[in-house]
Amino acid sequence: MGKVLQIGAGGVGTVVAHKLAAQKDVFSEIVLASRTQSKCDAIAKAVGGNRIKTARVDADNVPELVALLKKEKPDLVVNVALPYQDLPIMDACLEAGVSYLDTANYEPKDVAKFEYSWQWAYKERFEKAGLTAILGCGFDPGQTQVYTAYAAKHHFDEILYLDIVDCNAGNHHKAFATNFNPEINIREITQKGRYYENGKWVETGALEFHKGLNYPEIGEKESYLMYHEELESLVKNFPSIKRARFWMTFGQEYLTHLRVIQNIGMARIDEVEYNGVKIVPLQFLKAVLPNPGDLGENYDGWTSIGCRIRGVKDGKERTYYIYNNCSHEAAFKETGTQAVSYTTGVPCALGAEMFMKGLWRRPGVWNVEEFDPDPFMALVGERGLPWHEKFDIDLEL
Repeated sequence: MGKVLQIGAGGVGTVVAHKLAAQKDVFSEIVLASRTQSKCDAIAKAVGGNRIKTARVDADNVPELVALLKKEKPDLVVNVALPYQDLPIMDACLEAGVSYLDTANYEPKDVAKFEYSWQWAYKERFEKAGLTAILGCGFDPGQTQVYTAYAAKHHFDEILYLDIVDCNAGNHHKAFATNFNPEINIREITQKGRYYENGKWVETGALEFHKGLNYPEIGEKESYLMYHEELESLVKNFPSIKRARFWMTFGQEYLTHLRVIQNIGMARIDEVEYNGVKIVPLQFLKAVLPNPGDLGENYDGWTSIGCRIRGVKDGKERTYYIYNNCSHEAAFKETGTQAVSYTTGVPCALGAEMFMKGLWRRPGVWNVEEFDPDPFMALVGERGLPWHEKFDIDLEL
């Protein structure tokens, strides 16, 4: 058993708190902290059972973080705050002597750039401190990497082609809304695409390439090639991969709104002056868009996320598709959130459990595919994300 301190009280944070609190034989104490303590209090009340203690902390403020960590003395920090805050939280963990886990890689505020270099640079410092840092333990990144590691361990001698496919076939009945933090979501989608092929990264225009893909129990959805951070670590850790790509579905209404937002300058991440005050247009837009954490009540339909893999086993070509389908309605019934938050929060909480049990624990900075996938895969179904496999099928890619 051990004590965990969770930073972040949004939609994903709500799911993580519910899931951590449910494992009474693993987490002896849970502290939930964010900039707005009232959000933490509301989650603690919803979870019930006096399982969660709350606190206020500014995740950009390293001394404030260190003070909280030294006061609470947790075994692990679970970071579900903003990606901008990964490095300050890692700095605080090093100073206070606490291990670390997050769900998304660091990105600077002033550049829409996603890469692990900043966090991988902490590897030696965490090793010397005897601390573990687990990066990207959500669904994608996260569970998709565990799926890949599981496939490599059990079904392939070599993985040659990897396509991660992410479909949200749900309907939130809003004219326009994002399924997670609008600022992060829009920055991610409007950047140029990238995929890995034959040892090189190939750059594309934003959402330039797309095609219809069929998703189990959902049907065909138009899927767009874009860059996603787990590709960077997967091609590093599985060097046999010749090509790795990431695909995500978007509806035409969403894309039309997104194009207008870009055309009128509301997707800008640089400061502009308005009535003598400097504002960032995208941050202003975030303030007026629906809160992703409030979408769950009227959300129906499913998400479907998985890995389509082609490679070699015993000298023969093999194809393999491993995936999870998650219901928005079921996610809301259990945690009061929608499925996009749920599918990120469940692996995060399970990753923390893997750490507490000593299964995913070693000094340094690690991506999840560098740990044994089997104990995670054995539990993730009963924790809420059952997985399914299809062998030797047409992968469509």
